[in-house]
Amino acid sequence: MKGLTFIIGILIIIVSLLVLYITLIQSQLRSINRQLHKRLTENTRQPVSLELINRELSKVIININKCLKAEETLRLESVREEKRFKELIANISHDLRTPLTAIKGYQQLMAKGELSADQHKKLQIAQKYSGELGRLIEQFFEYSYLANADLKLNLERINLTNLVTECLATSVSSFEQRGIMVQFEETPTIFVLADQGMTVRIVQNLIRNCIAHSAGDVVAALSASENAVISFRNSVENADEIDVERMFDRFYTGDRARSKSTGLGLSIVKLLVEQMGGTVSAGLQQNELSIQVELPLYKQL
Repeated sequence: MKGLTFIIGILIIIVSLLVLYITLIQSQLRSINRQLHKRLTENTRQPVSLELINRELSKVIININKCLKAEETLRLESVREEKRFKELIANISHDLRTPLTAIKGYQQLMAKGELSADQHKKLQIAQKYSGELGRLIEQFFEYSYLANADLKLNLERINLTNLVTECLATSVSSFEQRGIMVQFEETPTIFVLADQGMTVRIVQNLIRNCIAHSAGDVVAALSASENAVISFRNSVENADEIDVERMFDRFYTGDRARSKSTGLGLSIVKLLVEQMGGTVSAGLQQNELSIQVELPLYKQL
């Protein structure tokens, strides 16, 4: 009887120790989880630590810290690469401006001389492409400035309806040159809390994108629910080659057969919109492309 009691006592002690050990293991797992959560939410770089000495858990922590360190190294390299790319954009745009100015100057001199009809036609083609190159270089400058500068927002109450109407009115001649008709779906006046200059740039870039890439007429619209929404719709060619998830990437090329890039216009739109707390999105249904910009509504206190 005493022997059985002794055995039971030993078993109870063993079970108690096992329960305590399991409890400590669970506590360590919760601690590891808290540390990982803190790294994700508070953007800390502190390695994960372990209080309980356990060979297998120690191996897990070592491998976790190795993975975290490798991820951090990749992130820092990505940041450095992004910085180098932005500097490259700024340098290229600066280097291209001087020869382009010279090219345009010589084109103007040639236009003043006596040219045959064929020579005049070829000069106009050259002027057209040098103009497109000039616009791309200006986008280089704008993007590199916006990406690198510490932008100071001047958020104010803006009549978005009037702003979009004025931008469309000033672009009428450009639409007419392309033979594009514009329909503007009027709505009650919408006010947003935004930066005036940035909002003008956003709308102008959306309009330029339509002028450059639309295969038909354009429909512009404004609406408001939780946010103000600026929408541009137009038909496109080769719709099956367009990836709407990548349209706001730098130099995204939808039609690879023509290598026709959207340049930086939509990337600038995305950058400016997000600076003001808004969002951008694109959709494609059949042959109609739509781009939506959402900006915070002005809410009177």
